[in-house]
Amino acid sequence: MKGVIFNILEELVIETAGIVAWNSILEKLELKGIYTAGQSYPDEELFALVGEISTSLNKPAPEIVGHFGEYLFHQLNQRYPEFTTQQTDLRAFLKSVHDVIHVEVRKLYESPNLPTITCHEPDEDTLVMEYRSPRQLCILAEGLVRGAAEYYKTPIEMTHPVCTHKGADHCDLVIRFL
Repeated sequence: MKGVIFNILEELVIETAGIVAWNSILEKLELKGIYTAGQSYPDEELFALVGEISTSLNKPAPEIVGHFGEYLFHQLNQRYPEFTTQQTDLRAFLKSVHDVIHVEVRKLYESPNLPTITCHEPDEDTLVMEYRSPRQLCILAEGLVRGAAEYYKTPIEMTHPVCTHKGADHCDLVIRFL
């Protein structure tokens, strides 16, 4: 996982619970907590941080990850606004994630280990994002979609009927535009 993700997680924890809480989490996990944005760090380190944040804040890990996804979208958008300004609406943005945004991310970061996302539209009001990743961070993807919907001021309903956490080989995020 790229350090920028760790940096933004740190920002969220400090904003939510304070620097003492972040330092306590690092201490419990015996981590240095110094992350360089473009450097890669073990996924297990991120998962351990999320687990300890969940324990420290007494909130379920999926709730932490989903909220982090929303926050992550807004923070990445502040750092890289060119990704959202190229698209005029939420649907166009979501459809561009794999073929445009992930291509650009690969230019910014060496070996970013991104998920594979394909989109199809079963009808004019629905977009299905098929998410494939060995990391199984589909809850983070849900949060990112909610963050994007907020940014584009587009009301949506999202369901997640197919999921790797329930034995499937991929996840389907079904986004209905209201």
